[in-house]
Amino acid sequence: MLQLQLLSSPPLTPQTLNLNSISNPKLFPSFSSLNSSQTRSFKFNPLSKPSKFSLKCRQSEYFDQKQRFNDSSSSTSPSSLGLPARFYVGHSIYKGKAALTVEPRAPEFVPLDSGAFKISREGFVLLQFAPAAGVRQYDWSRKQVFSLSVTEIGTLISLGMRESCEFFHDPFKGKSDEGKVRKVLKVEPLPDGSGHFFNLGVQNKLLNVDENVYIPITRGEFTVLKSAFSFILPYLLGWHAFANSTKPDDTSRANNANPRYGGDYEWSR
Repeated sequence: MLQLQLLSSPPLTPQTLNLNSISNPKLFPSFSSLNSSQTRSFKFNPLSKPSKFSLKCRQSEYFDQKQRFNDSSSSTSPSSLGLPARFYVGHSIYKGKAALTVEPRAPEFVPLDSGAFKISREGFVLLQFAPAAGVRQYDWSRKQVFSLSVTEIGTLISLGMRESCEFFHDPFKGKSDEGKVRKVLKVEPLPDGSGHFFNLGVQNKLLNVDENVYIPITRGEFTVLKSAFSFILPYLLGWHAFANSTKPDDTSRANNANPRYGGDYEWSR
């Protein structure tokens, strides 16, 4: 609440306040509802002491309501509900013939009866190739995807500027539709040694699709990919979860409980 007190105002006199001006609704709309008898009943004492008045500021009430709204909104956020925040990241390379988007996918864990967790599926890096549909326009409805395993990521990390590699995937391997979908990713050096060609060929007999999407990757762009792959690789293996759960006082107890995983088990044989 904001209060203002006027202590130095001069005393009101009939000369300083015209009753006719009070009755003017444009100047004093609050006095326009008074009748003439009520208006003539006003008396002013020139010797009276300065009067005090208070002014309420509703701005504070507005901020109070806004603060309560913000508090109620923040109380329903994922962090306030105890849910972990999720982040989606990726890296894209755009060229004249196609675009390439690289996105990591987290590993999956399953709970055990002991209360611990065991990794059930390693993470991977998803490559998405989209052919060009115009100048700086790409047809993502025709995109082709390829999932890099941790071993394939290691192959790309160790790849030299004059070296090449090739990966073959069959999504239905071991199933009734084995051989009907064939994906081949070739990474070959450019003729001038300035980078690599990423060429993805997809043959899908189920959808009658036979398409090749290729994109040149410069040496700098390939270096960025290698650096990102090297950083994310331990997380794809789930080793960050193990490191975060390890405490100094738990190592000896864990080794004694399961000697097969003990660090000095080899030397005690």
